[in-house]
Amino acid sequence: MAFQFLPFFSELTGWVYFVCWSLSFYPQPWLSYTRGTTSGTTIDFPFLNNIGFTAYLVSNLLFYYSPLIRAQYAARNHGLPPTVQFNDVAFAAHAWLLCVLITSQYIPGLWPKFPRTLSGRKPSRVILGVSLGCFVGVGAIILLVLSSPHRNSTGPEATHSWVWLDVVYAVSYVKLIVTLIKYAPQAIENYRNKSTEGWSIYGFWCDFGGGVLSIAQLVIDCIIQGDWSGLTGNSVKLLLGNVSIVYDIIFFAQHYWLYWGAEKRKEEEGEALLRDGRGDEERGRGRN
Repeated sequence: MAFQFLPFFSELTGWVYFVCWSLSFYPQPWLSYTRGTTSGTTIDFPFLNNIGFTAYLVSNLLFYYSPLIRAQYAARNHGLPPTVQFNDVAFAAHAWLLCVLITSQYIPGLWPKFPRTLSGRKPSRVILGVSLGCFVGVGAIILLVLSSPHRNSTGPEATHSWVWLDVVYAVSYVKLIVTLIKYAPQAIENYRNKSTEGWSIYGFWCDFGGGVLSIAQLVIDCIIQGDWSGLTGNSVKLLLGNVSIVYDIIFFAQHYWLYWGAEKRKEEEGEALLRDGRGDEERGRGRN
């Protein structure tokens, strides 16, 4: 009897995680806009996010809408359909649009309120190298699939031959690779600054909730199917949620423990220096 409600809970959990993860994108661009600067943040994060969510959107669209990809997936997973839901597609599309918006804040002169010259606003060489490696990796898989005589097979050959499903997996793994490293540059930036100023923590509370609910939906879907191969079949969604949770905890530790009150201390130090400067100026006038 209880299992009859699982499809409803799966859909509900999926849309709640969609809302949580979608809301997580808004605090950062709003904070940067109100401050009129992206200082305190690194462009590596939104740059990688653009690549990652482009890959995530493409793979989800193919898993959800492509008859060929769905048939090849079923051939490898006991005849079951992919566990990608429509809310996964909707989230990926929305996230991609927000990533484009956030990245645009780093383009000099595009936003009137922002400074027209931004020093150090280019992706690092490491991040550019990783991005290039992702494109090369996907390209290599495409060449392997093109050379396979069974690339369009949906029968037994699809289980042990290079097929188009492998390209979709390769594209989805780009999102996974990006997620594994995209937060690291900002965590390092916070460490160097000994502060999280300019980096909105509110979005990461939504990100944390979205990660938990995303994993919960995947588990519910596997229970409905009576088969846990859905976890490995949609490993990107599983690892995406887990990796996000781990990084969220790191940012919580930086903001609420390691660098708590750093912004206020900087303001107090600045005011003290200003008062000392004025005092020196007044004493100098008195001597004259």
